[in-house]
Amino acid sequence: MKINAVQEQFPLARPFTISRGTRTHQDVVTVTINDGKTSAKGECTPYPRYGESIESVIKQVHSLNSLPDGVELNRETLQQLLPAGAARNAVDCALWRLELQQEFPYQAFDIEPEIVTAMTVSLDSPEKMAQQAKELCKQGARLLKIKLNNEQIIERVNAVRTVAPGAELIIDANEAWGEIDLENIFNQLSPFHIRMIEQPVPKGQDAQLLSIKHPITLCADESCHTTDDLDELIGCYEMINIKLDKAGGLTEALKLEAKAHQLGFKVMVGCMVGSSLAMETALPIASKADLVDLDGPLLLKKDRVNGLLYRQGAIQLNGVTA
Repeated sequence: MKINAVQEQFPLARPFTISRGTRTHQDVVTVTINDGKTSAKGECTPYPRYGESIESVIKQVHSLNSLPDGVELNRETLQQLLPAGAARNAVDCALWRLELQQEFPYQAFDIEPEIVTAMTVSLDSPEKMAQQAKELCKQGARLLKIKLNNEQIIERVNAVRTVAPGAELIIDANEAWGEIDLENIFNQLSPFHIRMIEQPVPKGQDAQLLSIKHPITLCADESCHTTDDLDELIGCYEMINIKLDKAGGLTEALKLEAKAHQLGFKVMVGCMVGSSLAMETALPIASKADLVDLDGPLLLKKDRVNGLLYRQGAIQLNGVTA
């Protein structure tokens, strides 16, 4: 079995800004696995926040070409060969496709024919965020994800809500609210009918949420990667965001989803910015999730050929299910 990993770059449709900065393009790593009969691909987005780079991920992937004698690469052994993260995700997803003979995901999973997904309002001035939201609503957006930092929180949310009165809203603080009065801001946000607030505090500071009343559901993102993280999040959050690049692939993500529901968490499935090749692999989780945020391809200037169909705020799969 031969494994290769290459860097690919996708220009963004517009500059994308969150609390950590702005970018104009997205670099991904595309993995190809050839078993001598056929080949399959997987995609991941290395994330500096988690200590990853394009170079480190490619090195991890290529290390699988030199396994010890007697070790066979498959989805089971991969969980021990690589740590959870982007590199393992791309390999795991390629192995799923190889195993299912390119018919992923329809032959092994019951995938909903229409999956409503969040569409992202990038961090900007209140006026420009309102303009983004208005454009997305014209495209049929039903669920808007508002990127925020720790400034002009209410002004930005009010601007979006004003132009999108019928849309559901979720907020992503990307760990930026660690130094503000959380109980006060939660109460100020309550009248805007926010469905969920994602990762308000930095990872490692989650315990402070135990003592803070919050009328809005809180969701762990950066603080939740694999099943090992769940126990410490009980009482801090009511929801977790499963991303395959954090979990290290669909194999672990399915386990994470099952344990999360067992512990009483609601589930969101999210993504890094990437192409349909990455989004498609998350569809089995999306079909069972309470919230879905798989709009990565919509942020790109151009998706891969034969990418997923996005229409009226949803991923449309033409009624094809297992």
